[in-house]
Amino acid sequence: MADPEWRISYQSVAYPDALAEMDARVQAIREGSAPELLWLLEHPPLYTAGTSAKPDDLLAPGRFPVYQAGRGGQYTYHGPGQRIVYAMLDLRRRNPDLRCYVHALEEWVIRALARFNVTGERREGRVGIWVARHDLGLPMREDKIAAIGVRVRHWVTFHGLSINVEPDLSHFQGIVPCGIAQHGVTSLVDLGLPVTMDDMDVALRETFDEVFGAETKLCQKAQAQD
Repeated sequence: MADPEWRISYQSVAYPDALAEMDARVQAIREGSAPELLWLLEHPPLYTAGTSAKPDDLLAPGRFPVYQAGRGGQYTYHGPGQRIVYAMLDLRRRNPDLRCYVHALEEWVIRALARFNVTGERREGRVGIWVARHDLGLPMREDKIAAIGVRVRHWVTFHGLSINVEPDLSHFQGIVPCGIAQHGVTSLVDLGLPVTMDDMDVALRETFDEVFGAETKLCQKAQAQD
C-alpha cells in the first residue's frame, strides 16, 4: 500500500474550505484517483457541533462562528495553537473496523504526546485523550488535551483529531467541551512544556507508521481487554 500524502497548511484554513477539501479528497480516494491524505492545519477560532451536540452545551453562541461538522461527537473548539489532523484513510485496504480505527487514532496521540514525556490516557465513557494533573497544588484532576471526532464514507475516513499545543484555553469556556462539564482542558504549554507546532508535527510523523503499521494488533488487544 502506498504511503499517505502529508500536507501541512501554514496559514489558517477556513472551516468551510476544509470541509469542501475533505469531501473532494474522500471521493478521489474512493475512486482510486488520489492517495490517502494526512492534513495538518489550524483554524481561526470557531466551534463545531458534532452529530450528538446538545444545544445547551453551547454556552456563548455569539462568541465565535458555529459550524455543523457532520462528524461524531458533540461541541468542540478549534483555533490557533491547536494542531488539527484531518486523516483521510482508506479502511477498505487497512482494516474495515471503525472501532479499531478510533482506537488507533487514540494510540497515535498517546505516542506523540509521550515524545514530550506527557502521559496521555483514555478514559471509559469519555472521548479523547486525558492528562492527570498533579502540578496545581490541588487535589488531582484530569484535563483533556486532545479531541477525536471521525466520519467514514464508504470506508474512507475524514475529520480526525486535534491536539492542544498552545491555544487560548479561555476560548473553551464558550462550550461544554464534548459534553463533559466536570473536567478541564489543558495544553502542552499549559503543562509547562515549550512545545512548538513544528515539534508536534515531527512527533506525529515519527509515530504514525508504528501505530498504523500494527493496527490489527492494536485492535485485537483492545477487543481482548473489553
